[in-house]
Amino acid sequence: MKNKLKAYLCLFLFAFVTHVYAAQIDTTHYQLSPGDKIQIKVYGEDNLSFDEILIPDSGQINYPYLGAITLKGRTLSQVKNEITQGLKGDYLLNPQVMVNLLNFKQNYVGGEVRRPGGYEYQPNLSVEKAVALAGGFTDRADTDDITIKDADNKLKTDDASVNMEIQPGDIIVVGQSFF
Repeated sequence: MKNKLKAYLCLFLFAFVTHVYAAQIDTTHYQLSPGDKIQIKVYGEDNLSFDEILIPDSGQINYPYLGAITLKGRTLSQVKNEITQGLKGDYLLNPQVMVNLLNFKQNYVGGEVRRPGGYEYQPNLSVEKAVALAGGFTDRADTDDITIKDADNKLKTDDASVNMEIQPGDIIVVGQSFF
């Protein structure tokens, strides 16, 4: 009885913490993509729960009993529903599934910044904030020559302002000034 009470308490606390975190970052409509990290929990089923899954380039994972599940382009709710429906009946009577986003994919900042490289996306991240994460502009940076490409390396804009908001996986390149 004590263990059951502890399990329910842990589940409640986990759901509460997840709810508070989700309230801070609205991921309702966010579509998963390679490079994101998620967590899948099935209550009472440790062999079906995963603390951290890095979504691979293929956008698919192999899930126990269900086989290949496509994550790329799907919301957390869609993934949760697919796992719940897949496990329901044949494997579990009433599976309690939670799917959480742990980390967004990285943004890459290059060109005339002090520390070019990959940096974890944060909600409401602007070009200016991303450059700050990369150590700021170099002395030779041209703040009027900023290019943004998406995660698939397709040009979004070659005339970005420092106030422009970026998305997970965006690639920012700061050009070099002539003077």
